[in-house]
Amino acid sequence: MNSIRPFRNIKRRLSREISVGKVRVGGENPISVQSMTNTLTTDINKTINQVNALHDAGADIVRVSCPDEESTLSLKKIIKNVEVPIIADIHFHYQRAIEAAKAGASCLRINPGNIGSKERVSEVVKAAKDYNCSIRIGVNGGSLEREILEKYKEPCPEALVESAKKNIALLEQNNFNNFKISVKASDIFLAIGSYRLLAKECDYPLHLGITEAGGLFSGTVKSSIGLGLLLLEGIGDTIRVSLSADPLEEVKAGLEILKSLGLKKRGVNIISCPSCARQAFEVIKTVEVLEKRLSHIKEPITLSIIGCVVNGPGEAAQTDIGLTGGGKGNNMIYLSGLQNHKVPNSSIIDHVVSLVEKKAEEIRQEQNASNK
Repeated sequence: MNSIRPFRNIKRRLSREISVGKVRVGGENPISVQSMTNTLTTDINKTINQVNALHDAGADIVRVSCPDEESTLSLKKIIKNVEVPIIADIHFHYQRAIEAAKAGASCLRINPGNIGSKERVSEVVKAAKDYNCSIRIGVNGGSLEREILEKYKEPCPEALVESAKKNIALLEQNNFNNFKISVKASDIFLAIGSYRLLAKECDYPLHLGITEAGGLFSGTVKSSIGLGLLLLEGIGDTIRVSLSADPLEEVKAGLEILKSLGLKKRGVNIISCPSCARQAFEVIKTVEVLEKRLSHIKEPITLSIIGCVVNGPGEAAQTDIGLTGGGKGNNMIYLSGLQNHKVPNSSIIDHVVSLVEKKAEEIRQEQNASNK
């Protein structure tokens, strides 16, 4: 908790802890970022490459679709060649869930109610227990049970939560508690209302998402509003930004949401102005290039890029490295909030990159020293 700036404090809902492979979810553990592959799972090499790319971008957990036996058979080789925990996405066939657990999946994404009889649910739970596999109950506003839709006439928070509680009961009846829950919807109001209600009804970890949010721009905006509001209220233990875009963009967006709320510290957090006639250098182009040149940095570093002295010094005082535009190309560099030296327009990008990389190396050395 931040005693100096209490307005930044987020009191997280205290949920149970579960394991998704080596990742601890719930309790006071960091909120994890998830994405999903869009390759054919049977194309093993492509799937491995995409999973590793997502992990390198910052994904803590990756979900892989398993619609058929050939896909679950492919899981074993995929899991052996990746470091991140894998969730097997199962919809209807209970055998796929059992096969995925045997193949080494860290988690099964299922709706127990879709699996079939209580005997089949028990078989899936037994496999999860035998192979140390967690489960995610995935309720979705677009695929509610017929009897629940008939009762409520349309998807609503009460309907999604009733579906979740029904599925929770199926797992609890089998003495299984190593699971998390999601109640996703494409409508922001429905999703927020459902998660708020569910958060009051149980203490299991919650996986947040605005499902089918849309394309890169509109989907990121929708997800930022929906997930941001819930996270500010302390609700949520894992997140996925669901976009009709490259899955890498989901990870980037998820990380930025968490970084903006102080819930994740990873990579360079750039504070930059929108630019105006006062700018002493081309702010927009500079930031665009810096985002690409600094994308490899994983250490948490704050960087302010401000085109003039109106807000520049104030922003620089709050960041690790700051750049403020000055007259006649005499731009000021700030280090740890203090004026340090000047840099001409022609050298801004290379110079800032070198300063950030130097800072990242210092952080790595400090971390290595503390780990000895």
